[in-house]
Amino acid sequence: MQTGRPFVMSIAGFDPSGGAGLLADVKTFEQLKVQGLAVCTAMTLQTESEFFGIQWQPLEDILNSIHVLMKSYDVKAVKIGVIKDAEFLNEIIKTIKLINTEAKIVWDPVLKSTSEFSFFDLNTISQLGNVLHQLDLITPNYNEYKVLKENGFFENPRNSCAILMKGGHREDNVGTDILLENGEEISIEPHDRNCVYYPKHGSGCVLSSAITGHLALGENLEQACRKGKLYIEKFLASTSALLGFHS
Repeated sequence: MQTGRPFVMSIAGFDPSGGAGLLADVKTFEQLKVQGLAVCTAMTLQTESEFFGIQWQPLEDILNSIHVLMKSYDVKAVKIGVIKDAEFLNEIIKTIKLINTEAKIVWDPVLKSTSEFSFFDLNTISQLGNVLHQLDLITPNYNEYKVLKENGFFENPRNSCAILMKGGHREDNVGTDILLENGEEISIEPHDRNCVYYPKHGSGCVLSSAITGHLALGENLEQACRKGKLYIEKFLASTSALLGFHS
């Protein structure tokens, strides 16, 4: 087994365009020189600009894949992407922690596609058990944060974990992210406000996987978020097209 790089696992959907989900995550991991593993939660049919459908993978298959990989490799950090509902999230987190209590976990709560196709079933939020405090970070964009708040996600004290509220959809201070950690609010400003950043398919996936990779490399949460932001800014500036470059 190779030991030169820490192992990082993405639990997310398969996007055949390669711009989001597992393929985008593994591309990001490779650039950060961490060893990427992948567990598929859903098969999607989409391009960078259109979404046609999704086929969810059975929960048992997802959990079996996590079990096999984490028993075989010393996974330092896990990124969770698109998932079906609270049951999926509960069981995925429990499985990870049963195998490795030290693994860092980042959840990017993908609620809808850009074309407004719904992913996570918000009606199941009340079913989230006493597991979310085991997350190290959730990374909603500004709109997702508002939706989660409206659905009572942050009312349960058991849901206490760090939150990175991404600033790409803000009406003021566009591009400024807010890290909420241990009661402290930390602003993470764009590295270069004069740089032109173009919208990208899968940018949320890329940012969350970059943060996860930096956590696996031993960075603390704030530094991982700051370095993840540098990565995503280069990705956004890489081309004017919706599919970005990772190098």
